[in-house]
Amino acid sequence: MASREGLLLDPVYGGKAFAGGLPVPTPFGIIYSSNITPDPETGIGRWPEAAFRRAMRSGVDRDGRHLYPTFPYDHFTNVSDEDDRALYAYLMTRDAVHAAARENQLSFPLNQRVVVAGWKLLFLHRGTYQPDNTKSAEWNRGAYLVEGLAHCGACHTPRNALGAERASASFAGGDVDNWHAYALNAQSPSPVPWDAAALYAYLHRGWHPDHGTARGPMAEVVSNLSQVPPSDVRAIAIYMADVFGPPPPDRKREGEAVLAQAKSASPAAAQADPQGAAIYAAACATCHESGRPPPYGGINLGLSSAISGPDPRNLANIVLSGVRPVEGERSPIMPGFADSMNDGQIAALLDYLRTRFGNQPPWTNTADIVRDIRRTQTVSLQRDKP
Repeated sequence: MASREGLLLDPVYGGKAFAGGLPVPTPFGIIYSSNITPDPETGIGRWPEAAFRRAMRSGVDRDGRHLYPTFPYDHFTNVSDEDDRALYAYLMTRDAVHAAARENQLSFPLNQRVVVAGWKLLFLHRGTYQPDNTKSAEWNRGAYLVEGLAHCGACHTPRNALGAERASASFAGGDVDNWHAYALNAQSPSPVPWDAAALYAYLHRGWHPDHGTARGPMAEVVSNLSQVPPSDVRAIAIYMADVFGPPPPDRKREGEAVLAQAKSASPAAAQADPQGAAIYAAACATCHESGRPPPYGGINLGLSSAISGPDPRNLANIVLSGVRPVEGERSPIMPGFADSMNDGQIAALLDYLRTRFGNQPPWTNTADIVRDIRRTQTVSLQRDKP
């Protein structure tokens, strides 16, 4: 019954840092994040450090109640005592905010926390991260961060019927807030294989010319990583590059061909969808075929993972809400088209982009996904951080 967000490390809700109240949608209902300011009545002001560490390691609050695994203690169990101590000290020095917890929207029996005890017996594996002596210190630092505090697998790993990560499909891609978190292993849909240098640039700056721009929940991750020492971001990139693994020869050749095509003339326009082609020519080609660098030139769409992905959700999100610039970077920008295109026009555009720039079979449910995303996601997407 886990989702992908942590209740412990939520940023700002209603303008009050760490005051909780953020809705976390799950397949089982909505769970709201907790107030973790040092307020003694509604926060964790009366929690001793031992209680805080127990929450991190075992998912149990000060009063002995089981915490829902939307708080990713199945990852935080890997965090060291030293880092738990630092987190506790940091939170206890934040401004106290009096904000009572919102009631979760879960049906019976999932609204009974005793159910969580059974979930833990099945899926919670306790024990801090143990370094791999056959790997470098930088690799181990990256592994510690990815498997613990960063809990990357919480989004990028598919889940079973009980909401737990499928250990046999680690980093094979997952679903989060109507976005698809792409596979971070050999199943990655990226037209160009990732390497450590590209991963570092993407995580550090929020975009990479061969891979595009971080959007949706990943944009928030990149925003948070902007406050992390570059050495830690580089360690994460090195570890994740090892998870991706070196591309096999045919995959490497395909990536090189895509890059070569991106540097040459634009591919011939597909004629199968004149409506989509016309929309693309009017709304997209001016930027995406200009050859101009960011921020005013668009990424070459032949390099887009959103176009080569398993479904059109991410691309629909981007077209509806646009791309805002990364602060301090010459990153791509793009207007949203939610107000200027109807669902049919956007679906026609997405199908055209898939046909023209992708090398995968056509999507079959584009119109339904566009309609669903417009209904549920557009407002929240407008709040995305760059």
